[in-house]
Formats: sequence, C-alpha cells, structure tokens
Amino acid sequence: MEEAATAMPLGWDAAVVALYVPALVVFGAWTSRRQQHTEDYFLASRGSRWPAIGLALLASNLSSTALVGLAGAAFATGISVYDYEWTAAVVLVFFSTFLLPFLLSSRVYTMPEFLERRYDARARIYFALLTLFLNITVDTAAALYSGSLVTRVLFPGAPLWLIISALAAAAGLYTVLGGLRAVIHTEVVQGIVLFLGATVIAVAAFAHAGGWHAVMTAVPAAKLSLLRPLGDPAVPWPGLLCGIPLLGFYYWCTNQFIVQRMLSARTLEHGRAGALFAGLLKLPVLFLMVLPGTCAIVLFPHLERADLVYPSLVFRLLPTGLLGLVAASFAAATMASVASTLNSASALITMDIVRRSMPSLPERHMVRIGRVSTAAMLVVAMLWAPQLTHFPSLWQYLQAMLAYAAPPIIALFLVGLFWPGATAAGASAALLIGTACGIGLFLANVVFGLVHLHFLYAAPLLVLIDAAILVTVSRWRAGGSAAPTGVIWTRAYFRAESARLKDVPLWRNYRAQGALLLLLTACVVIMFR
Repeated sequence: MEEAATAMPLGWDAAVVALYVPALVVFGAWTSRRQQHTEDYFLASRGSRWPAIGLALLASNLSSTALVGLAGAAFATGISVYDYEWTAAVVLVFFSTFLLPFLLSSRVYTMPEFLERRYDARARIYFALLTLFLNITVDTAAALYSGSLVTRVLFPGAPLWLIISALAAAAGLYTVLGGLRAVIHTEVVQGIVLFLGATVIAVAAFAHAGGWHAVMTAVPAAKLSLLRPLGDPAVPWPGLLCGIPLLGFYYWCTNQFIVQRMLSARTLEHGRAGALFAGLLKLPVLFLMVLPGTCAIVLFPHLERADLVYPSLVFRLLPTGLLGLVAASFAAATMASVASTLNSASALITMDIVRRSMPSLPERHMVRIGRVSTAAMLVVAMLWAPQLTHFPSLWQYLQAMLAYAAPPIIALFLVGLFWPGATAAGASAALLIGTACGIGLFLANVVFGLVHLHFLYAAPLLVLIDAAILVTVSRWRAGGSAAPTGVIWTRAYFRAESARLKDVPLWRNYRAQGALLLLLTACVVIMFR
C-alpha cells in the first residue's frame, strides 16, 4: 500500500493536512480563552447546547480508531460489527431516561464522584484509577495508532513515533490551553469534517466496486447480516443480546470521556436531546463507515491485515484534493478522540484525586494541575501507542480490554441505580473480588488458553458474578446507612416526570423522541437482519 501511495502526487494533499491541523489548534485555543475555574475548564461552564453535545459525542466516539476498526472488521468478519453501533442508540435512550437526570441534578464533575455519592470513597478511587488506565491504554493510544496508519501514507518517510508525536502534540496543545470548551468547539468542526470525509469514501468505494447491487451480490450473504448464528466468531446472537448492551452501557453511560459532554449541558433537556441526537447520528454509520469495508472484499481481496482496509480505500481510490480532505478528516478524528480522553483523564486526576487530598487548593491551581496532568498522560499514551502493532486486530483489542475490565463498574451502576439495598460494603466486595475474577478469566481465556470463551460471553458472565457479590454482601451486612436520595430511579420519580411531561409538546417530549429513535433503529436492523 505504501509503494502505491508514494507513487501518487501527494504534495497538495499533504499540504491540506499540514494546514488543517495547526488551524484547528489555533481555533480551539482562541475559542476557549481565560479558563480560570474548574467548572470552566472541565465542564465548559455547564453551558453546552444539544447540537454541540451530539456532534461532540459523535466525534469523540467515531475516532480514527473506529474508522479503521469498523471497516477492517467488516472486511474480515462482516457487517455484524455494526451491532456495536446501532445498540448505542438503544443504550443512549436508556441513559437519557434513567441515569442522566440524576447525574445533572447532582452537579458532579466526574462519574467516579457520582459513584461515591451512591456508595463511598473506595468506589470513587477505584473507578477513577480504572478509567485512567483505560483512557490511556485503550482510548488515547488506540486513536494515536490508528490515526498514524493513514497519516504515515501521506508522509511515507516519517517514522511511526514521529507521526504519533505530531498528532498527540496538536491535540494536546489546545486541550491543555482551553479545556472542555476547546474540545467541544473543535469536535463540532471535526464531526462535520468526519461525516464529509466518510461520505466521500463511501461513494468512491461503491463506485469503484460496481455499485450497490454489485457489492450486495458479490459479498457472501453471511457477511451482510447483522444477526449472526450461535457459532459466529465475531458476534454470536447471545453476545448481541447480552454482551454488547453491557459494554455499550459502560462506554456510553459511565465512561468519563463520553459522559463529560452531557455533564456540561446547560439543562437536562439539552443533555437529553444531545444524547438522542448522537444516537440518531449513529444510524448512517452503517452506510458510511461499515459497508465500505465490504466493498474492500471486492476491491482488495488479498489485503494482509484488516486494519489496512480503510487506509487502502482512502489512498487507492481518491484523486488528489479529495484525498487531502479525507486525510484531514482522519487527522480530525484522531485529534478529537485524543483531546476528549485527555481532558476527561485530567478531570479525574484533578477532581477525584488531588481535590480530595487538598480541598482548599485555589481554583487556578486546580486548573494548572489539570493542564500538567494532561501533558503527562499524553506522553504515556504516545509511548504505548506503537505497541498496538503487536495485536492482531485493533477492534479486537478495544472490545476485549473492556470485556474483562468493565464488569465490576457496570454491576455497581446498574444494581445501584435501581436497588436501594446496595451498600458500600457490597460495592467494595464486588470491586475487589470482581476484579480478581476478571483478571483470572483473562489469564485462563486469553493468555493460557485453558478455556475458550468469546469475550461477548465473558462480559455478561462477569457482570452476573459481580452483581451477585454486590447483592449477597449487601444483604449479609444489612443495616448500613440508607441509600442517599437523588441517585436512585424510582417509580415515584417516573410518575412525577410523567405529570410534568403532560404539558410538553410531543415533538419536544424526550420519550417520544426516544421512541422514534428506537423505531428508526429497528428499521435499519430489519433491513440487514
């Protein structure tokens, strides 16, 4: 692929990328001047509107990691990888209905802080450390690695570490200077550029493959189905029912670098509308980012590595000029993901660790600590990113890491949200024993091969174990402090909300909007069942 790319006249396209990146840095820094307070720096002064929230969520989620991973997985195993995308709409409806109201009313800065209000400080520290680990080793490192795959073809003489450093420095600069407001402002721009670039690639891929009918005919039917049989190696149907929704709940409902955008909403209505808007934007992903990977089955049937599918589509099909636009969208996606994870990670360090130990520290010093921690974590991610070349698939790396690490947190949130009897003692037991079970299953299943369990089965199994531990210990050590108000969903809350919604026009009622989103999602799934 690199030899073919170097033969092309890439000077203009390289110039587009070289100009776009610093322009975005300047824009981000300019729109977020004078960030003196923690609420300004970490939550954009809690003033974000729903269109910005929705586009920011899309740009954060559909990083270069997703572009490379979705197309590569579609090429290797079929479009069932899109099951991770359409279920996001369902999870976001759940999040808007049950969890978001309590997050915004509690006025927390971070998800670990909310977990402390439900349980105790032990749960907060554990969750903060786990999120930091996953932010650096999974989110930031994977985004830098996948973005460098494309950018390296435009600059074939540059070593991988130099490209990773350049992308990291660009995203880190405006994140350090401007905080979440800079991240959201640039993500709005990058979300638009990302969709434009993906549209160009999709049109070019289908055109070169002979059109829609030719692709649908040439690609095996099994690779064009979202509902896969029990023995499917990628997404068996029990994994779709049980595993993917749980991983989606962790990612969309508890992951700081995603939820932080909703925490910055000016009102609950803006937060809900932004989340549902993001769910709506996930529906075209099938046509713009997944199905082009199946076109590559026709166009490049002998590619050695699935992660090279999307870069091959970009650099083999597009003419000069358009190539620069799409490469810029890759740079945009990389920078969006890196910036969002860095800002959320610095919020965790500053608000969940430093502020707890030094509560009297002045606001300007807290902001300074956030900036320094952002830069430090960026260096760690830059060092880890090149190591991802040793994994067989970027998508497999991402999902498998979450399947073994996230179940204790999923259990604490789901059980604690609906059952008042969950106690701090039960939470601590679930975290300690559940983490040990996750590590043990990972070693037995992945490292030593003693068992052969799909990671989509591993996730629900571990969540059930962790939930059982939480419930058992909570009942065994009953008599602790009662669950605090304002962090648990109840029928009384539902009835009170229903009464308030009676006077809201149907088109502004989030329940009607959520129902419509679920209906549209069902139509897409039925088309490719």
